[in-house]
Amino acid sequence: MQQSEIREFWSAHPCGDNLFGTPGGDRREDYERFFTRYDMAKYRLESHIPQCLDRLDAHGKRVLEIGLGQGAEAERLIRAGALWTGVDLTETAVRRTGTRLALRGLPHEGLYQGSVLDLPFAQDSFDLVFSHGVLHHVPDILQAQREIHRVLRPGGTLVVMLYARWSLNYLVSIAVLRRAALLAAYPLVRAGLLGGSHPLLDAHAAGARRCGLLRYLRLTEFLHRNTDGPDNPYSRVYDVRQVRRDFPLFEVEHAQKRFMHAPPLPVHGMAGERLLGWHLWVHLTPRG
Repeated sequence: MQQSEIREFWSAHPCGDNLFGTPGGDRREDYERFFTRYDMAKYRLESHIPQCLDRLDAHGKRVLEIGLGQGAEAERLIRAGALWTGVDLTETAVRRTGTRLALRGLPHEGLYQGSVLDLPFAQDSFDLVFSHGVLHHVPDILQAQREIHRVLRPGGTLVVMLYARWSLNYLVSIAVLRRAALLAAYPLVRAGLLGGSHPLLDAHAAGARRCGLLRYLRLTEFLHRNTDGPDNPYSRVYDVRQVRRDFPLFEVEHAQKRFMHAPPLPVHGMAGERLLGWHLWVHLTPRG
């Protein structure tokens, strides 16, 4: 898995565009309208994020955010008093986040296009490193955590959101229901009997044709294609034991699951997120 492949995917599919659309033009009004619409939809869907960010106590701290999306969390952290710096692998996320901060007059210390595998910062630069929904897309996670450890000050905090292994979405929706649905529908799609009425199913069937149905249905492969779209090249799921294994330079201080989400199951917003939620929020402190 090459980093360039991951960069190309996220450049073409910025986080949230599949759910909330894209800016309609290049004017200030277009972007202002887009960011407002995006934030309303995002936090209606993931209403736990603002309270999780509030608990970071970012005021007056030098904060590095890794992976920027559309800049929604960046705005909240800056408004909470963070001395914020952001880095993202893609030019698209850097440009849109920069546009957001400029439109809203939000001060920040830096905004960079770069890789978590080679962060463009000096040792011990930050009090807090925050990364929401990004590091589970990094194949070389050991190098990533080494770089984060290098730029994080002793006594600092790393806060990450990772997809949860022990979740309804992974254990039931992805591992069982969606695989069974593709297996049942695949002959019909190949025969053209569904008439192109299911674009997402068609995309999965096309992927299965390219690499072979049985290989595509292997859970490790199928997981990649069922977190952020059928063309997503890489995803992983985590529990606390695997966090400890993949972040050996850090100590796990606190972990909790949030966000009950398991399409096609109609469970969004229902109770049970602490047991089977899809988002694993982990607070870690550097060793040594």
